[in-house]
Amino acid sequence: MSIPLVDQSTEEKLVILKDVSWEQFKGIETHLQDNHHIRLSYLSGILEIMAPIGEKHEEVKSTVGLLLEVYMKLLGIRFYRRGGFTLEEQGYASGTPDESYSIGTKKEVPDIVIEVIVTSGTINRKELYKPKKVPEVWFWKSNTIQIFRLTEGGEYQEVNRSGFFPDLDPALLLRYIAMPDQYDAVVEFEQAIRNQ
Repeated sequence: MSIPLVDQSTEEKLVILKDVSWEQFKGIETHLQDNHHIRLSYLSGILEIMAPIGEKHEEVKSTVGLLLEVYMKLLGIRFYRRGGFTLEEQGYASGTPDESYSIGTKKEVPDIVIEVIVTSGTINRKELYKPKKVPEVWFWKSNTIQIFRLTEGGEYQEVNRSGFFPDLDPALLLRYIAMPDQYDAVVEFEQAIRNQ
């Protein structure tokens, strides 16, 4: 097994292991289960180990969640925050989104998963959620938002807006995610939505 270290951010380190069996992955996962600062992703023999999750990552994740929740509350959209729990397809894929939501009713598989990418790996993160048929996968990376919607054919296609929030412009979200003060961002975003 090769262990290339991708040295990008001083906050986050990414180790990629190839040709890892499902059993080996589960053994590593068990060994690291008490270390909440390490995030594992597995897809068809490739294991990514991210450590530690940095401050920028956590700040963006929290801000995105707060903004979405304000939006849903203001519009009376029933939602259930699912958090970052592991979605797994036995023997093939295991991934933990940064945040996830069920819209309308609480479901076993969330409707939206959100990934904040600070340090990129080799795993196509959309593929992690395809076996569970997650309807939408959102990515924040380098101050951009990409939204992918699952098609009837079972593939993810990039869309301009969420199917769950067709009136929410992602550019508006980005403007408030980029604000330096999270509290001010949430207050000003709420006011902007009220004024629409």
